[in-house]
Amino acid sequence: MISKGMEAVIKLLKNNADTVLKNRVKESRKGLDVLASLIKLPKDMIIEEVNIDGMNAAWISVPSCTPDNVVLYLHGGGYISGSLISHQDLAMRISRAARIRVFLIEYRLAPEHPFPAALEDAINAYKWLINDQKINPKKIVIAGDSAGGGLTLVTLIKLRDENITLPAAGACLSPWTDLALTGESFKRNVKIDPFLKDYDIFFMARQYVGYDDPKNPYISPLYADLHDLPPILMHVGTNELIQDDTTRFAEKAKKAGVDVTLEVFDGMIHVFQAFSAWAPEGQEAIDKIGEYIQEKLK
Repeated sequence: MISKGMEAVIKLLKNNADTVLKNRVKESRKGLDVLASLIKLPKDMIIEEVNIDGMNAAWISVPSCTPDNVVLYLHGGGYISGSLISHQDLAMRISRAARIRVFLIEYRLAPEHPFPAALEDAINAYKWLINDQKINPKKIVIAGDSAGGGLTLVTLIKLRDENITLPAAGACLSPWTDLALTGESFKRNVKIDPFLKDYDIFFMARQYVGYDDPKNPYISPLYADLHDLPPILMHVGTNELIQDDTTRFAEKAKKAGVDVTLEVFDGMIHVFQAFSAWAPEGQEAIDKIGEYIQEKLK
């Protein structure tokens, strides 16, 4: 039996660990929003905020958009951060490039809401578009970046498994497909990725996965059966810590008969499209995404 003194020490250590965790998550969320605040948004951008059973979301568009087609966008942020604020510029640029409305959602975040909260919210948003907004599934593309890219893929897999009509296509920007972190690029690019750090990736994966298996196919789509999925566009840079998450998934999906368009951008960093306000490479990639979406929605 331990002493009261040791009980007090254990309690103190647990409280300190909880405080450190809360502060780290808080700073991560704040950091993405601060980075986004540096971007000046265009005057013709249209934002209409809505709420779906307690989940914040927003329609983002520009005047040239057609009303019938929709991109359901799932933001990145390692499943612990990301918001309507952090991704509104990226969503707007995709809207302009594809001439389509973007529906950006704030799915629940870990560690407060670990797996399967984000997946449940993505599925519910898709069902809301179909059932409440009466949008034809074949007029919808699901897209996302980083964790949101991985979430895009597991959403497609879950919809297929539940026999729900699939969207016209998926589009993934640097998707995180392997939360078990087994890709060779995790070692190969550790010194050249200026955005992602290996210790941050481990931390984020732990918060979302919790005590589940990181190779659960609804957590890490790399380990899923990939047959009968819709066409998928995948973008990734060669300097990314998780570059192999994209290339391995694309290879496996192609072997399963999926129509995959993989584009690897030399020298590019993780979700470089998010920096289009400062770097032309990002906008050029977004233009390609726009062309792909238009083609799949014809």
